[in-house]
Amino acid sequence: MLRLSTLFLRTLRDDPSDAEVPSHRLLVRAGYVRRVAPGIYSWLPLGIAVLANIERVVREEMASIGSQEVHFPALIPREIFEASGRWADYGDTLFTLEDRRAAPYLLGPTHEELFTLLVKGEYSSYKDYPLALYQIQTKYRDEARPRAGILRGREFIMKDSYSFDLSDEGLAASYRAHRDAYERIFRRLGFDYRIVFAVSGAMGGSASEEFLAPTPSGEDTFVQCANCDYAANTEAVEIAAPEPQNPVDHPAQLVLDTPDTPTIQTLVDRLNTMDLNMNSGREFTAAETLKNVVLRTRAPGSAEWELLVIGVPGDREVDLKRISGQLEPVAVEQAGPDDLAKQPRLVKGYIGPQLLGEFKVRYVVDPLVVEGSAWVTGANEPGKHAAFVVRGRDFTPDGEIGAVEIREGDRCSRCGGALQIARGIELGHVFQLGRKFAEVFGLTALNANGKPETVTMGSYGIGITRAVAALAEQTHDEKGLCWPRIVAPADVHIVATGKDDAVFQAASTIAHGLESRGVRVLYDDRRGVSPGVKFKDAELLGVPTIVIVGKGLAEGVVELRDRRSDARQDVPVDDAVDAIAAAVGSP
Repeated sequence: MLRLSTLFLRTLRDDPSDAEVPSHRLLVRAGYVRRVAPGIYSWLPLGIAVLANIERVVREEMASIGSQEVHFPALIPREIFEASGRWADYGDTLFTLEDRRAAPYLLGPTHEELFTLLVKGEYSSYKDYPLALYQIQTKYRDEARPRAGILRGREFIMKDSYSFDLSDEGLAASYRAHRDAYERIFRRLGFDYRIVFAVSGAMGGSASEEFLAPTPSGEDTFVQCANCDYAANTEAVEIAAPEPQNPVDHPAQLVLDTPDTPTIQTLVDRLNTMDLNMNSGREFTAAETLKNVVLRTRAPGSAEWELLVIGVPGDREVDLKRISGQLEPVAVEQAGPDDLAKQPRLVKGYIGPQLLGEFKVRYVVDPLVVEGSAWVTGANEPGKHAAFVVRGRDFTPDGEIGAVEIREGDRCSRCGGALQIARGIELGHVFQLGRKFAEVFGLTALNANGKPETVTMGSYGIGITRAVAALAEQTHDEKGLCWPRIVAPADVHIVATGKDDAVFQAASTIAHGLESRGVRVLYDDRRGVSPGVKFKDAELLGVPTIVIVGKGLAEGVVELRDRRSDARQDVPVDDAVDAIAAAVGSP
């Protein structure tokens, strides 16, 4: 039993000045966490209780698929991450330090390397596989802009698990088992969630999916089809593209005199004043132009930036975050004047794809720029554009990349239905790593013929501390937190009001009776605190069932209140333990 008179807890009436989202505001006000520094928080007893409940569910479901728990150090020697290449991949997001002998270390942002090395040191035969291991561990990432309380911190708790198999079919089975376990976890925890296609980022691998909790405060944007079950984050989304065209169906390229038209809008305005006989009397639109955006990229560990030009329809904006997600761990930025000065043949405002190969500049297009399509685009001369510039005839890109900013109503690549844009919080990520880390560290097993085979791996993560904030975001109301029972710090919050000893005696009797029935009790036994303050605290703390022992005792009843619905009923005090236990589902 938790007693508020002795519980290490102080609730706050005012929101913290740096609070950006409801979970940040309420978890601090309710005394679950306290800020130490940007992105770094202390957890108080009620917060620890919620964390423990989430971890318990995660452990139960990991055990159900045969995954075994281990625990690795947070402090990792630098050479291990250098061997995998991720010392450079993570760059400034790593927390690094040296010991007294100047040996370099890092605080682990993730532990693929250590899992791989552990299994390599223990197992060597095909008979040892398949295998699944997991840990619940504190991770560290030097976020440039920690925000939203514990949603994006520099120190956080994660469950990361890994599967080890000897075949791609085995990996697929392990992936499915973990994916199913994640669905059970998030259902049990009370989440509304979506499974969306994702990219793997710095982790590498394929078959990547994220579990997202839809909420307006989410920092991740995803799309979902209104007609089918397709959903993806904006880095991985695929939108329907027009059908390819036949390049021979278009007239020959035509160079146009277009002075003072360095932007798409000025170009369109100019085209609509020209007597070109190109558009059958209708006006040109930005959708008929090809916009070529110059970016710069840098490979991990390299000091040199390289130019990358991306072609998109002129009525679409380039989504730098989407591009970065697909190219990670390569760094991507908008190119600046100094970058363009190094390649003077790239004429700002008049860049076209026709000569980029000669310039030795890599050129890729969004899939909306289909084979055989014709465009008005730059002619690589000041004041000049060209019409009827055809992909596959006048230029051939080096590749394709989803680059345009997704719009509400874009068409689904699966069924053609309208895509809807939503925001969410990433709860977990599952993906097939493959043999990347096994090859780096030599993780093999002897098969039945005595020949070594490289092990293939899957990686599966859940943000434990983030799950606390995400649940708060999805379940809070205007009064405070409103936890699902399975994660709440208690099943019942008993509030004793008034000064009469009989009230506190009755409340204590109910509390002990419930505790003997296995019901977790938070008992507000504070004296000298007004009923109004106690009621507000009960609503703020978010325990799912509230029992008020006070004025009704004179009529022999106590009030049973559901925190979420605010439904209330009076129950006889003599039957209170049975009624409350039944309400919370305890035998």
